[in-house]
Amino acid sequence: MEPAAPAVIDAGTGIATEEVSPAETAILQLKQAIWQQYQHVLDKTTPHVLPRWIGFSVVAFIYILRVYLLEGFYIVTYGLGIYILNLLIGFLSPQVDPAIADAADGPTLPIRASDEFRPFVRRLPEFKFWYSITVAFCIAIVMTFSSAFDIPVFWPILLFYWVVLFSLTMRRQISHMIKYRYVPFNFGKQHYQRKRASEEESTSLPVD
Repeated sequence: MEPAAPAVIDAGTGIATEEVSPAETAILQLKQAIWQQYQHVLDKTTPHVLPRWIGFSVVAFIYILRVYLLEGFYIVTYGLGIYILNLLIGFLSPQVDPAIADAADGPTLPIRASDEFRPFVRRLPEFKFWYSITVAFCIAIVMTFSSAFDIPVFWPILLFYWVVLFSLTMRRQISHMIKYRYVPFNFGKQHYQRKRASEEESTSLPVD
């Protein structure tokens, strides 16, 4: 039998803990290096919005094609749809609920054309939305390789229930957007250009 690792007293807590072996240290360092490289790759993909969503479309197409060919895993698809709906609500919602902010500090979103422009800050940023939905589809693809998740079910009922849930949720979200007058997209919002600002400055200079 191998001797047990000697106990080490933590100076902060005073609790005896086992000393980490060299093998465990090497494994932890390897896991940390892999995680850092993974984060580095994700950081590099952040500004490439269109390629990221094209990649997601490929993953989603693979899952849809696999479910269609297997004619099963409808429970997995239903759970995936509920999760996507939850992510979509976070993507379309402001970071701070206007109803709570109005009661506390007054309006946080501009309601008139003369109001100061404030950019829309999402509760769930675009990158996190893309990452979460892509990981969800990847997990769903892996689940289709196990028959344990292929539970027999009458799929039209699940589809009908999801459509009803989606309609009610979107109706509530659109009513919230209309009530507090915000749009979770960049279309039609104010943009200030340097060229226009420089022209205004030149016209305001006194002429000798």
